[in-house]
Amino acid sequence: MAGQHQRFTVLGDRKKPFLLLATRPEEDVADAEYAAFLRFSGLTDSELRRVRLEAAPLPDLDLDDWSGIIVGGSPFTSSDADADKSPVQRRVEAELDTLVAEVVRRDTPFLGACYGVGTLGRYQGGVVDGTYGEAVGPVEINLTAQGRADPLLAGLPSVFTAFVGHKEACRTLPPGATLLASSASCPVQMFRVRTNVYATQFHPELDLPGIQHRVTAYRYAGYFAPDELDDVMARLGTVPVEEPHQILANFVRRHAR
Repeated sequence: MAGQHQRFTVLGDRKKPFLLLATRPEEDVADAEYAAFLRFSGLTDSELRRVRLEAAPLPDLDLDDWSGIIVGGSPFTSSDADADKSPVQRRVEAELDTLVAEVVRRDTPFLGACYGVGTLGRYQGGVVDGTYGEAVGPVEINLTAQGRADPLLAGLPSVFTAFVGHKEACRTLPPGATLLASSASCPVQMFRVRTNVYATQFHPELDLPGIQHRVTAYRYAGYFAPDELDDVMARLGTVPVEEPHQILANFVRRHAR
C-alpha cells in the first residue's frame, strides 16, 4: 500500500519516539514482532523503543516523553484465573493496569494489538473471556459506521481481511467504548476509548511470513492441535492480507509529536 514502508525519521524532526511494550519470552518471536511493527509503522528502531515486560519490571514512564504507546500480542491470557497465572503474568498485568489508567485519564495515544483487547477491555470494565476465541487464520473484518469515520482506519475499505488467532476476546464492550470493527466469529475486533486509545483483536503487524513464523513457534501453545500445523499453514495463504498494516502507519502519522 502506498506509504506503508515510508520512514518518518521523527527524531530527526525533534519529535518524540513511540514505545512498544512487548511480553513474548521467545527471543526469535519477540524480535520478529518488533521488526514487523518497525516495518509497517515506518519507524526506525530509534523512533520505536522497545521494553520487554516479561524480562523485567516496567520502568518509570513519563507519558510526556512519548508520542504514543503500542502494546504487542502476548502468550498471556488475561481472563485466566489468577491462580493459574504465573508470577510474571500477574506482575505484567498489574503494571499494565496502572499504565492504562493513566493513558485513559490523559487520553494518551495508545494502540493495543490482540493482547491490547484483554488489557484495555478488562481494565475498562468489558467482559473478556473465551466465548469468541478464533482459530489462527485470515478473517473478514467489517468496519462499523464509526469505524469508517475513524482517522486510524483512514484508507481502509469497509471490509478487509486480517490475521487472527486468540483464545479470548471481548464479549461485552467496555462502557462508553466505541465499536469500530467486528467479524462474524468475533463481535469486537476493534474499539476506541475516548479519542486516542485503541485496541484491535486482529494483528495489524502481521503479514504472511510473519504469521507463518509465529504459528510455527507456538505450535505447542494450545492455539491448535500440534498435528494440525500443516493445515493451519495452508489456510494462512488463502487470502491476501495487506490493509491492516495501514493502521500502524496512520497511528504514527496522526500522533508523532
